Order: sequence, then structure tokens, then C-alpha cells
Amino acid sequence: MEQQPSIRTNLQLGIYKVIDPFVKLLIKLGLTPNAVTTIGFVLNVGVAAIFVIGGEEGNRGDLSYIGWAGGLILFAGLFDMLDGQVARLGNMKSTFGALYDSVLDRYSELIMFFGICYYLVAHHYFLSSMFAFVAMIGSMMVSYVRARAEGLGIECKGGLMQRPERVVTIGLFAILCGLSSLYIGGNYKLYIPGIKFHVFETMSIFTIPITILAVLTNITAFNRLKESKINLEKKESGDATD
Repeated sequence: MEQQPSIRTNLQLGIYKVIDPFVKLLIKLGLTPNAVTTIGFVLNVGVAAIFVIGGEEGNRGDLSYIGWAGGLILFAGLFDMLDGQVARLGNMKSTFGALYDSVLDRYSELIMFFGICYYLVAHHYFLSSMFAFVAMIGSMMVSYVRARAEGLGIECKGGLMQRPERVVTIGLFAILCGLSSLYIGGNYKLYIPGIKFHVFETMSIFTIPITILAVLTNITAFNRLKESKINLEKKESGDATD
């Protein structure tokens, strides 16, 4: 029985149809997949720079830096899709290109989380900075488990919080946090009668999704590990019966 494409796959194919004209333009301009990957990496360095500047020069109630960083996160994430499409449509696939893309993706994500952690620590969101660090660990382990599994000859691509989902989640909620601060104020806090501390603040629009990411990325990593164990056992049992 033929397996139906997942919602994620259909969405990805839809996005490709939208960006393909831009991809063809990049190919005409002479950009290689590695050049596109490098541009994405440089943009993520810019994301980290915005967070660091916001941590140094902004104040706790000024969340505009988060909004601008979120916009750049999504723009940089677009190049994660563009490099693969440039390679496919331009017939420029290479083994080193795949390795280069994977390595710079990891650097990009680490640099982005560095900027987030710096910003949160600078403005004394210590608990949220810890969750951001845990989210960074989970993000790296999701990719690492897949890489090790594929190195052992098995496929391991499943999971809820893959890189595109992580980029979109952080980018969208960063933008929403920055925009919300313009309307309800960066220092807005919600209190519930009987509770001494606030249960929500404007910054929560950014930090709550990061906390969720911290949980889901690590669950995804462990699920991939479990899936890999099952597939390796099947492979080993199959080799034994040959």
C-alpha cells in the first residue's frame, strides 16, 4: 500500500513552489548552494548580534530587539530551504555541499541560541535562559542522533521539532513578542488575586515557546534514539538471517 505524504511534506512542497522562481533567479546570478548556505550563516550571526546589542543597550521593557531578531531568524531560515533547492534545480548537488550545509546549520543554530541566552541573562531572565540552553542542547541532539543513525546505515528523520519547526517557532514568537510590546507595553504583567507573583508578562510570549522547545526537542531526540534502536535491531537480525 502506497504511503500518503505527511502534512509536513505537503507544506514543504507548497513552499518550494512559491520559492522556486527566486531559486531560479539565484542560479542565474551564479550563486552556488554553498554560497547560499554561507549567506544564511552570516544572517544568523546578525541575529546573535541583535540579541547581544539588545542585551547591552536595551532595557528590560524594550522588546523591539526581540522582534527585529525574530524577523531576521525567519529570513535566515529561508536560506536553509533555498540552498537545497539551488542544488537540486541547478544540478549542483555534491557530497561536500551536504556536509557543508549540515555543519553551518549547526553553527547557525548554536550562534542564534547564544544570542538568545545572552539577551535573557543580560536582562535577568535567568530561569528562561536555562530553558533556552536546554532547548539548544535538545536541538543539537535531534540533529546528532540523526547523523549518527545515518552513519550506521539507518534512516532517522522523524520527530516533532525538526530544524524548520524550531526556526519558525522561535522566529514567529519573537516577532509576536516585539509587536505585542508596542500595544500592551514591554513591562506588562498579569496578576491573579491570591498569587503574589505575576503569572504572565509580555516577555512570556517569547520565553514560553522556548520552554516548550526545551521539552519537545529533547523528547524528539530520545524518540529518535528509540526508533534507531528498533531499526538497528531489525537490521542486525536481518543480517544474521542472510
